[in-house]
Amino acid sequence: MGDRGKPVESILATDVGSTTTKAILIERRGDEYRLVTRGEMPTTVEAPWENVMIGVRKAVRRVEELVDRPILDDTGHLVRPKQGNRGVDYYVSTSSAGGGLQMMVAGLVKSISASSANRAALGAGAVVLDVIAVDDGRTQSEQITRITELRPDIILMSGGVDGGSVAYIAAIAEIVKQANPQPRFGATYKLPLIYAGNVDAQDIVQAVCGNDMDVHLVENLRPRHDVENLGPAREAIHEIFMNHVMAQAPGYGELMQWVDTTIMPTPGAVGKIISLMAEQYKANIVGVDIGGATTDVFSSFEDTFTRTVSANLGMSYSICNVLEEAGFQNILRWIPFGMDEAKISDWIANKMVRPTTIPQTLYHLVLEQALAREALRLSFEHHKSLARKVEKEEISMLWRARTEMLKAAGREVIQMMKLDMLVGSGGVLSHAPRREQAALMLLDAFQPEGVTQLAVDSIFMMPHLGVLSTLYPEIAAEVFDKDCLVRLGTAICPVGQVRRGSPMATVKITFPDGSTVEEKIIAGELRRIPLGVGQEAVCKIHPAGAVDVGAGRGHSFETRLHGGLVGIIFDGRGRPIEIPEDPRERVKALTSWIQAMNAYPVDAILRFQNEFPVKVAEVQGGKKRGGLFGRILS
Repeated sequence: MGDRGKPVESILATDVGSTTTKAILIERRGDEYRLVTRGEMPTTVEAPWENVMIGVRKAVRRVEELVDRPILDDTGHLVRPKQGNRGVDYYVSTSSAGGGLQMMVAGLVKSISASSANRAALGAGAVVLDVIAVDDGRTQSEQITRITELRPDIILMSGGVDGGSVAYIAAIAEIVKQANPQPRFGATYKLPLIYAGNVDAQDIVQAVCGNDMDVHLVENLRPRHDVENLGPAREAIHEIFMNHVMAQAPGYGELMQWVDTTIMPTPGAVGKIISLMAEQYKANIVGVDIGGATTDVFSSFEDTFTRTVSANLGMSYSICNVLEEAGFQNILRWIPFGMDEAKISDWIANKMVRPTTIPQTLYHLVLEQALAREALRLSFEHHKSLARKVEKEEISMLWRARTEMLKAAGREVIQMMKLDMLVGSGGVLSHAPRREQAALMLLDAFQPEGVTQLAVDSIFMMPHLGVLSTLYPEIAAEVFDKDCLVRLGTAICPVGQVRRGSPMATVKITFPDGSTVEEKIIAGELRRIPLGVGQEAVCKIHPAGAVDVGAGRGHSFETRLHGGLVGIIFDGRGRPIEIPEDPRERVKALTSWIQAMNAYPVDAILRFQNEFPVKVAEVQGGKKRGGLFGRILS
């Protein structure tokens, strides 16, 4: 397994995804650690292979070809530790094959104990199939049927403060027992049930469910109404999933023997690296991974980590849900030319049927990125609603009964004006033909405020680095910063009511060479100036009137701007972004923003506007007709 006393020279990491297995090789080059190469092959968890190790070995063989040296021996096993030009020192892996970690959570009150259980499961990297609670509006029969049908990998049960009533917990335990859910993998082992509720009910849960399920008892998620303790439950989820659940999946037994640390669920590993970088940078970070079926959002904000999964919002398998939830008009508002609902629906249907296809024309690329904006926006709204921090200050006994429900729900954590960095991942962001397109999608969907760095994951290696950080956090952080993170630049986004065309703020920038420039951020406009990767500039921002740029309304402040491939972006479009209702004005505004960012070839956009013009709805009696923006497009 290698000698911890010697410097690590070579590390192999894999991510066994639901469709592809990705391998990366990290090696020590001089005094630094860098990504050397990457190999990718189809995952082989399903028939006819039914052995994940086939895909793992193929991905590693691909890495061998690229670096022109052996990593596996003649029998297909890792050469470890590294011997001259053969093998590697360490091997780590993540996995979301077979649908990843799928859980169901149960609690007493949906907004309190069940909500805490939901956050614990999400933070551990799970897809939460459903949340069962006494007050969820369903009958016991409906709840039993739901649990039986979903077949989760693990059930997490919580409820009650320590020392409280146990009657309702016993009732929830009976519901789970009667449902008798069967595991997805393996027919001979018991489904794990983690109980993280009132300690006085542990014996009851064990007695009710112990014969039919593998019961694990951990500390209470909510020992008091004003305290949330998610750590022990998350650790139990990790340990049980990899050592019990995935041990039943085809080939995972061998994979578990290969790795030097516990296999982590892919989303949990991404969350790990986000948390690590927030600590390293001493920054508030929001990260997003938009995939084909789901969109995961991560935040490490004021020492509170939150992960949410929008399981029905993605860019291929779930793309129809994006249209349904966002609505035709919300997608249309990001398209700078005419397009009717039939064309959008046809393209979306083809994308769902052929999920691996990518846009073949600029026309369809604009449509796909409009859909991505709405998938990201909806996922972030969902995330903000769940990213809450339980207040821990003491509540007087006199007011406790009256306020405990409000305190238990917690306060919202995400404050956009305090966001330091926004990181995007997933094909539509990481592989956008122009980095300016990725920057514009992040700005439009998340609408950061004040001063925010923008970045994307270069080749989706955050999972690999997340699990590596459990062994070598310094190496993971160095590779993340130098090879994983593609810095796009910094956005300055004033917030306040200013008439369109008027100045929102004055920005004075001093560049590394000592030169200075003074720019005005104009309401309704989007502009940018170059500042290269690795460069920093000193910036003084003076807001106009009651505009806020990060120090409070009307207050100036000084900060440092980090450069990138896109540079410094001045976003004067307001928050929320003001898109003109008149269709012709909307197209004009979108075109100007595209031109300012160099997001698409402007001549092609103008050609589309001639070929596919917008049609303005009739105006009668001074009122516009024709939908949200008063238009009918063709």
